Amino acid sequence: MNRDLKKNIDGQAIPQLFLTAPAPCPYLKNRTERKVFTQLAGPHADTLHNILTNAGFRRSQSIAYKPACDGCSACVSVRIVANRFISSRGYRRILRSNEDLVHKVVPCDPTAEQFSLLRRYLDARHNDGGMADMTALDYAAMVEETPVETNLFEYRRTEDGALLAASLTDELDDGLSMVYSFFDPDAEQRSLGTYMILNHIRQTLRRGKSYVYLGYWVKACAKMDYKSRFKPLEILGPSGWQEMPESLGKRA
Repeated sequence: MNRDLKKNIDGQAIPQLFLTAPAPCPYLKNRTERKVFTQLAGPHADTLHNILTNAGFRRSQSIAYKPACDGCSACVSVRIVANRFISSRGYRRILRSNEDLVHKVVPCDPTAEQFSLLRRYLDARHNDGGMADMTALDYAAMVEETPVETNLFEYRRTEDGALLAASLTDELDDGLSMVYSFFDPDAEQRSLGTYMILNHIRQTLRRGKSYVYLGYWVKACAKMDYKSRFKPLEILGPSGWQEMPESLGKRA
C-alpha cells in the first residue's frame, strides 16, 4: 500500500483491501486483469476517496479499485494539470462549435432522458463492452450508489433544451474526477467527448482546483489515445505524479 495512504487517513483504520480473480483484460487482447479494491463507506468515505484517487484508484459506485495484474503495468493513472493546460487550435475549434450548449451541474437523480442517451451511446460506440447490457436499474445504481460528493454534469442545446452529453463526476479536494461520460453518437462533428473534458478543465479552474482525473491510460490501446493529447498530462509512477514524457505519449 502507498506510504502516503498509510499516513493520511486521519487516524482511522486502514481499509481492508481485496483482490479479484483473474478476468479477461478489457484493453489488451489475450491478457488477463486483476484488481485490488476496497469499499468506500461511513463518515470518512470522502477523505478515503481523495487519498485513494491520489494513489491511482478509481471509483465504481461504493467501490474504489486499482489494477493489480501479474506481470503487467500497462494501465497508468493520468490527470490533466488544469492551470497549465495548453489549448490548441483544434481544442478552440471544438469549444466554438459547442457554444450553443449550456452546462449545468445537477444532483445524482437518474432520469429516463439520461438513460436513453446512454443506451444510444453504448449501442453505437461500445456494443461489445462490459456495459453493453446495462439496464435502467443498472444505470440508476451507477448514479445513485455513491458515498462521496458526486454530481451529474449535463450539457444541453440552448435552442431546444435537448440533452446531448452528460458526465458522472466526483468532486475532489484537488480537482474533478470524470467517472463516466456519454454523449449523442449522432453529433460526431461536435467532438462531445473532448468538449466535456475541456469544460471540466474550465470548471476545475473556476473551483480554484488543480486537476482533472481521467482514469487509466494504456499506450497500446487506441481508444485511449485521446487522453495523451491533453497537455500537460501527469502520470502516476513509482515516484509519484510526474509529467508524462513526450516520447511516452507517442504510439509505436
